[in-house]
Amino acid sequence: MNAGCVAMPGSFNGLCARAVAQAGFSATYVSGAATSVCAGVPDVGLLTLEHFCRVIREVADSSGLPVLADADTGFGEAEMVRRTVIDYTRAGAAGLHLEDQQFPKRCGHLDGKALVSQDHMIEKVQWAAKAAADLRDASGAPGLIICARTDARGVEGFDAAVTRAAGYVQAGAEMIFPEGLTSEAEFGQFAQALRARTGSTRVYLLANMTEFGKTPIIPQQRFAELGYDCVIYPVSLLRAAMKAVTAALESLKRDGSMASVLPAMQTRAELYSLVGYTPGVPWPAPAR
Repeated sequence: MNAGCVAMPGSFNGLCARAVAQAGFSATYVSGAATSVCAGVPDVGLLTLEHFCRVIREVADSSGLPVLADADTGFGEAEMVRRTVIDYTRAGAAGLHLEDQQFPKRCGHLDGKALVSQDHMIEKVQWAAKAAADLRDASGAPGLIICARTDARGVEGFDAAVTRAAGYVQAGAEMIFPEGLTSEAEFGQFAQALRARTGSTRVYLLANMTEFGKTPIIPQQRFAELGYDCVIYPVSLLRAAMKAVTAALESLKRDGSMASVLPAMQTRAELYSLVGYTPGVPWPAPAR
């Protein structure tokens, strides 16, 4: 996390994660929204901890990249937050983020959200940070990065988001994810206000560059200038892929063949190359 502003495209499965690594990115992200819709359900906290861990494991093993993973509201209260930290670490995550919404949660760029109390979220962050520290002490390996997401901007206002974030840093969060900011100016103001409140320039900051939401399209370099350490693109690749799937299905239904979409398809050779497979040659061990 000391390599400037890191771009983290969202990987919704192992094959997508391989493509992210092959494209030269240094990290990837597992989105709760993408994980949910890939299972055919909305992003309202319906999937289990085990389901999320399976996706994280596939993405980490396939890509060999550090993985930041969405942990929604922690799959329960404090004890489940501890289990989430342990299971995410075993699955291969390098970091996770927890959010301060009430269950059932909603997409951070939708209205009508409700928050847990600041004290309630602080307790979750404390348990997460303690679990990560225990794992670090037991193994000697770098511990899981604990990121706290606050959705307060769209519920209680900008100042409340800064106040909550400062409390989460004090509770042990190493990174803060302010969700639903609406302009470059707000991103800059949030970074300055939080670091002034905490008296630290070492609080890592995460920006969410999701499309079709409350945040305008902001380039990665601009986020770096505003003081952010990483930018996630949570559902971008899934949206692009599903748009292509829909167009291909329309062509097949209309024409009775895929002939018209062949130029847009990945070839057999390109697919084999992506998974590192040569027919007749033993497949190598995964990259990670």
